[in-house]
Amino acid sequence: MNSFKKALVKLDWALSSQFGIDPRRLFRSFVSLPRFLRDLSRFRASYRGAITIVPCLHDRNAAGGATVSEYFWQDLLVAQWIYAANPRRHVDIGSRVDGFVAHVASFRQIEMFDVRPISAQVPGIVFRQADLTDPRDTASDEDGYCDSLSCLHAIEHFGLGRYGDALDPAGHERGLANMARLLAPGGRFYLSTPVGRERVEFNANRVFDPETIIRCAEANGLHLEELTVISNSGKVSRMAPSREELLRLARADYNLGVFVFSKVG
Repeated sequence: MNSFKKALVKLDWALSSQFGIDPRRLFRSFVSLPRFLRDLSRFRASYRGAITIVPCLHDRNAAGGATVSEYFWQDLLVAQWIYAANPRRHVDIGSRVDGFVAHVASFRQIEMFDVRPISAQVPGIVFRQADLTDPRDTASDEDGYCDSLSCLHAIEHFGLGRYGDALDPAGHERGLANMARLLAPGGRFYLSTPVGRERVEFNANRVFDPETIIRCAEANGLHLEELTVISNSGKVSRMAPSREELLRLARADYNLGVFVFSKVG
């Protein structure tokens, strides 16, 4: 039953996000329609001006804001950590512009590299189009280019072609090595990615065994300082990355791991 439920969830995601068919939203629309028609009739009875019909059928039962999303928590937490650290130069790789990057740009300048173009000029954001799996895109940048670096919910896509990058089964390894090169000794690297039973869900994303990320980071001179885990329900847990805890995370189906590494001097 559990596997059947997971299959339904993935089917619902594919229909809604990739084909524009959202069965659950369609059902809720039909459920909400009678109330909308009743409210419209009542309003018309006491209003004589022009009315344009623009149904908003879902807002009545929605929460005031989404605070259970893993994106909400990672963006907020890492932005707060960067504010407290106040680094000399912060560079971001591929995180959401309308989330984390905007958070940071509200209180300091942030440089952003992404494989996709951004045409808008945004105050506080210095943008460069670059593929971090290709060292030629950052070859002109000296080693130790920045003392603070972030890559939130992005490395799991490297090498899968989803965002126009080249197909490369080792894309995440190349990307992490190139990012580590940009970080100065003593600098801090904030990295978030799905963790759990290791697999590739082509071409959406990878899910990593957390030890895969830690080993790859250590091979590039990075030392794990902290690990925060965010569940699907929005529960935030700061963890001691013991062998037992890492094994437990690797056996789970899915969580978001927010790793904080420092560059060894």
